[in-house]
Amino acid sequence: MVTILDKILVEKKKQIEILLEEQSSMVESGVERPSLFDRLYRSEHLQVISEIKRASPSKGLIAEGVNPESQAKAYYEAGAACISVLTDTPFFKGSFKDLADVARTVSIPLLCKDFIIHPVQIDHAKNAGASVILLIVAALNKMKLTELYEYATNLGLEVLVEVHDAEELNRALQLGAKIIGVNNRDLRTFDVDLKRTEEIASVFPFHEERVLISESGIWKTEDAERVAKAGARAVLVGESLMRSGDVESALRSLQVELGGILK
Repeated sequence: MVTILDKILVEKKKQIEILLEEQSSMVESGVERPSLFDRLYRSEHLQVISEIKRASPSKGLIAEGVNPESQAKAYYEAGAACISVLTDTPFFKGSFKDLADVARTVSIPLLCKDFIIHPVQIDHAKNAGASVILLIVAALNKMKLTELYEYATNLGLEVLVEVHDAEELNRALQLGAKIIGVNNRDLRTFDVDLKRTEEIASVFPFHEERVLISESGIWKTEDAERVAKAGARAVLVGESLMRSGDVESALRSLQVELGGILK
């Protein structure tokens, strides 16, 4: 059966052919961004990675006409630890231009959120101003995952490695990943269940210098408290913030206390 992830990856290969022919322009912001890992590891409250998300395959258009700079400024002023920008165009209506616009607007960590399968995407992300990139274990074989992880870290980028189950978590740990996200959304069916965070947390090595991020399906304080109790140090939130009429109130409602998580 062809999954949504399969369809996205087929389209992504077409996009890479275009990127390889383009010369990505550098963002001349001169901004030196702080470490996302350090921010999350030392925090006593659940941190929020706020996402600029125009659309998604499961929900369709969410905020197609959003101004990335204005949205990023609102996130920053509300206390976001990091801003995530979707740069996939066919399925999420994002672009590297959105990323570059945000990079010129804020100085906090900046995540390029995409289905990265080729080094040229990492080049474009860095040139657009990203300080963090996403690598999805489900989308990459072991050799390619290692290649892209090392390529990104050699460029001075941090890497958020995304997993969906214990097997993928083991691959992330073998890689040496310090920032690991569990996507509560199954990329094959796009169903969402916060239980995924709890399942990963039950086998996560919290005693090591690593942080766990819960991604997708976070809408209210109770959701934030649930994943914080499991051990997450941050949540990645897009749709609920994009649809919120009050970004500051919505974001701050998720910054719950972490409690006695092991360090």
